[in-house]
Amino acid sequence: MSELPEMRASDSERERVAERLREAVAEGRLTMEEFEERLDAAYRARTHGELEPLVSDLPSASGAVVAPVASSGALSWSERIGGTVDPSRFAFALWGGFGRRGAWTVPRLFTTFTLMGGGELDLREAHFEDRDVVIRCFAIMGGVSVVVPPDLNVEVNGFGFMGGFGEHGGDQAPDPSAPRVRITGFALMGGVGVERKRTKAEKQRLKAERAAERERLEQGGGEDRPRKELG
Repeated sequence: MSELPEMRASDSERERVAERLREAVAEGRLTMEEFEERLDAAYRARTHGELEPLVSDLPSASGAVVAPVASSGALSWSERIGGTVDPSRFAFALWGGFGRRGAWTVPRLFTTFTLMGGGELDLREAHFEDRDVVIRCFAIMGGVSVVVPPDLNVEVNGFGFMGGFGEHGGDQAPDPSAPRVRITGFALMGGVGVERKRTKAEKQRLKAERAAERERLEQGGGEDRPRKELG
C-alpha cells in the first residue's frame, strides 16, 4: 500500500495544484464555483492524499500530486536539491559586475568578492548542490544583492563597517522542505543586502487569485443584498 497520501504537502506542491485548477477553469473544465471550492481545499490541504483528488479528474492526472501540474514550470524544493554544479564556485567584480540568475546551481560553498563593483545572486529559480549551502560575500566599496524567494530558509550572519549587511522583506515563514542558505561575510564602505521577492510569474498568479476572490465576494454580496422596497 502506497504511503503517498500520508506524505506532507509542501507550499510549492499546493501552488502547483492551484495553478492546474486555474488552467482548468480557464479551459471551461470547471465552473467558477467548483474552482473556488477546490482552490480553497488546495490551500488548506496538509497531505498529498488531500491534494490528489482535486486534480484527479483533470487531464494529465497520473495519481501523483506533482505530475498533473508540471506544465506550470515550477519545481518542488526536493526537485531543486542536487545536480551538476557550475564549474565556478567564485564570483569577482573589480570596477564592474557579475550576476547569477535563472536555473543555476548553488554549490555547497560559494564565495563572492566585489571591489568598487557590484554583483547580483538571484536564488528564486536556482538549484542547490546540497540541502545546506553557504554563500560568503565580501564587499569593499561595492555591493552584493542576494534575491531569494519568500519561503527559502535563509540565515544572514555578516558584518558591516561603514556599510550594511542584512536582510529585509522576511515576513513569511520558511518552507520546512526548503534548503538552508547561510550568508556570511563582511562589507567595508559597501553593502550586502538580502531581499525576499516573488518572481514575476508568482506575482501574476497572486493577482489572478485576488481578482477571482473579488469576483466571488461581489457575486455573493449581490445575492445577499436586501432589495429596496418600492413605493
